[in-house]
Amino acid sequence: MEKSAPTPPNLRASIWDNERLLGHLMIAPAVLYVVALVGFAFVLAVLYSLSDATTGDPSLHIVGFKNFRAVIGDPVFQKSLKNTCIFTFASQILVLILSKILALALMQKFRGKWLVRFLILLPWTAPIALGVIGWMWILDSIFSPIDWLLRYAGLLGGQNALLGPNPNMYWLGVPTLAMISITVVHVWRMLPLATVILLGGLTSIPQDILDAAEVDGAGFWRRLFQIMIPMLLPIMSIAVLFGVIFTFTDMTVVYILTRGGPVHSTQVLASWAFFKGIEGGDLAQGAAIALFLFPVLAGVAILILRLAKRTEVT
Repeated sequence: MEKSAPTPPNLRASIWDNERLLGHLMIAPAVLYVVALVGFAFVLAVLYSLSDATTGDPSLHIVGFKNFRAVIGDPVFQKSLKNTCIFTFASQILVLILSKILALALMQKFRGKWLVRFLILLPWTAPIALGVIGWMWILDSIFSPIDWLLRYAGLLGGQNALLGPNPNMYWLGVPTLAMISITVVHVWRMLPLATVILLGGLTSIPQDILDAAEVDGAGFWRRLFQIMIPMLLPIMSIAVLFGVIFTFTDMTVVYILTRGGPVHSTQVLASWAFFKGIEGGDLAQGAAIALFLFPVLAGVAILILRLAKRTEVT
């Protein structure tokens, strides 16, 4: 008796069973979206940076690297680059430390933990513009509640007060205090995201390892530095990567609170690119300033991802 020839496999079934092909099909819409949204804008920024385009005359007349030479020699750009590095480094150090503390606290069992988690997540879920407007009142030069508390405590406004005899601190009017203020507000904004990321990492650590270390006599600090932090390094690297990218490209806090003042003391690259390119009308130099963010962020992303890969726990 002859055997019947095997029926050809169904084409649709073969596609769904091919994991590699299916993966490419699933990720294709996201790739196309990124290319359409980011790629077009990036190419347009490169063309603008090599031209003399302005808001009055947006036509592209290629002038080479003239805009980049002008931008590098601009003292405001140099100060903005310095401020961006300080702003990013200081805020991410604070976010990393505070998020670790909050994540460890939220791992404990206590009454009302859901409410605490909700309040911690609130700054990230609320519109950033509304939150920063609230901080404008908190840091107001006349009606600041922080200044009122300092005066009530005797630390401000008295002849022998620790913070000086002036009745107000003028948080957004003194260069050093203005930089501290925008850093604190940005930390307040970024802290929830980093806390959620680290909280997810802490819950993934096997409890058996921590219990065994506790039985062996390891205290809290030894478990923290020898078990928890080494196992969290890849996840902490991702949190730092997101934080650096968001901070380097953020201009909302600076724009609403200080607009780069006083005297460009809080100007960052993102805000200066906006002021120069959009409000100043020089699209070419604004695009050149913005493009300086790309190699820096690309280098940081590659470095952090390589470090995360090396610290992965298998």
